[in-house]
Amino acid sequence: MLQGALAWVGFGLLSGCDMRGQQASKVRRIGFLAVGSREGRAFLIDGFLRGLREHGYVEGQNLIIEYRFSEDRDDRLAELATELVNLKVELIVASGTPASFAAKQATTSIPLVMGGVAANPVETGLVASLAHPGGNITGMSMMTSQLGGKRLELFKEIVPGISRIAVLWNPTNPSYGPVLRELDAAAQTLHMEVQRVEVRAPAGFEGAFAAAAAKAGALIVPADPLTTNRQKVIADLALKHRMPTIMEYKEFVKAGGLVSLGVDLVDLYRRSASHVDKILKGANPGDLPMEQPTKLDLYVNLKTARAMGLTLPKSVILQATEVLE
Repeated sequence: MLQGALAWVGFGLLSGCDMRGQQASKVRRIGFLAVGSREGRAFLIDGFLRGLREHGYVEGQNLIIEYRFSEDRDDRLAELATELVNLKVELIVASGTPASFAAKQATTSIPLVMGGVAANPVETGLVASLAHPGGNITGMSMMTSQLGGKRLELFKEIVPGISRIAVLWNPTNPSYGPVLRELDAAAQTLHMEVQRVEVRAPAGFEGAFAAAAAKAGALIVPADPLTTNRQKVIADLALKHRMPTIMEYKEFVKAGGLVSLGVDLVDLYRRSASHVDKILKGANPGDLPMEQPTKLDLYVNLKTARAMGLTLPKSVILQATEVLE
């Protein structure tokens, strides 16, 4: 009788170990909703996957990611978000401001993590506050709108005598409201004029650059998946029109652009994996503070400057995080 009891206890212990092993190796399933294409968001996805690996999640092993891309049809984002909700994923990572709004409208129960939202998340109503987002949403904020003045000041140093600057804007993206207001306010202080040039689709880039070159001495391209997914295209058009252009990300300068001032977006996506990990372990997204950039990077491309007939002042070069020859 005692032998049978010991055997039963041994079986129970082994079963418990097996159950714990199964629980430890549980495969998690999340969604990834993005503006544009897989190719255009590849550098951000790579950063996100790197962050997940740092927390022990490996795609294809203990993690399944259901990807959905708008393929330049942002009107499909609501439908794609609903697809992810119907799949009952454990959370959704939203890549790009329009994707964040689509995901927020699609569910109030599935947790949402914004990989790096350009829109001011409080001003645009995505969250209640940075410290306490509330609801089912949290993530990483780029605080793009707060950099408008710095970019104008930078161009005053780079382009002698400049008084008028063009800015691309996409009326379909809600992140532009705060960005344009910040630029207009800063331009007044600096005695400059900002000219808006509308662009809604990649087919409009060529005409937008021609219009910008006719109106102004430099161009600001704010963060928007429409342009972020095509930084090489923007760099090539800027060089073709000899238009000094600034974007948010260092990848633009590495693709041949003149100058970038902004956050390391790839690192933001890497860090967003920390939110994903906490939520998968039971944290309430609304209680997780939105994270902001820890530093700003300034990248400049001297080869592009020379091709545009510009001599970058030492004051700019000394501030640069990296100078590309």
